[in-house]
Amino acid sequence: MITYEEALAALRAHEDEGYRAFHKKLLKDDRICVIGVRMPALRALAKKWKGEWESVRTFPDEYYEVTFLKCAIAALLPYEQLAAVIDGLVDRLDNWATCDCFAPACIAKHRAEFAAYIGKYLADSRVFARRFALTTLLHFYADAEWLPFVLDCLRQVKAEEYYVSMAAAWLAAEVLVRFPAAGEALLAEHALDVQTHNRAIRKACESFRVSAERKTMLRAMKR
Repeated sequence: MITYEEALAALRAHEDEGYRAFHKKLLKDDRICVIGVRMPALRALAKKWKGEWESVRTFPDEYYEVTFLKCAIAALLPYEQLAAVIDGLVDRLDNWATCDCFAPACIAKHRAEFAAYIGKYLADSRVFARRFALTTLLHFYADAEWLPFVLDCLRQVKAEEYYVSMAAAWLAAEVLVRFPAAGEALLAEHALDVQTHNRAIRKACESFRVSAERKTMLRAMKR
């Protein structure tokens, strides 16, 4: 079983001071302690320690990389194990980077069971719980089968905060790209707050999958 000290030593072996300073700026939260380990190394360690979950889950969350590894290793768990620990992991989400990379593969085959968690996290008062719900929808639910559910979630979410609004816009933009009629109907009903509405249009217009003519039409729907 790996110890916390051994894990920290492995992380510090990949420490990059320049990257640490760069990533701290991206996180925009001075309370988060960052060692400075690049993503490929973090993912390699998560894969290497896949069987160490019971040890890793007990480590203190004093560094960004440790919490990231907890989520990355948990993302490899079977669904039943993930469901038993998902609330505790969402409790630990305190930045967009960890949140956006936390995409447990097992959800893909258990979307119906996980839908209740989506609803719970969308109603949560915490910014990154709601963002996790939205990024999970984007990762695993943005298809024809689950489109009505995705649209209902977009209508319900409170997206006043920047990180929630951007995730909702990202998801709405994907709907606009993949399901034009449904996406445009969502915009037409003013289901999103003004900022999120306009951000969704902007993100959709950044896509190479949207024609120039349709981009002009979407820009005319700005509020």
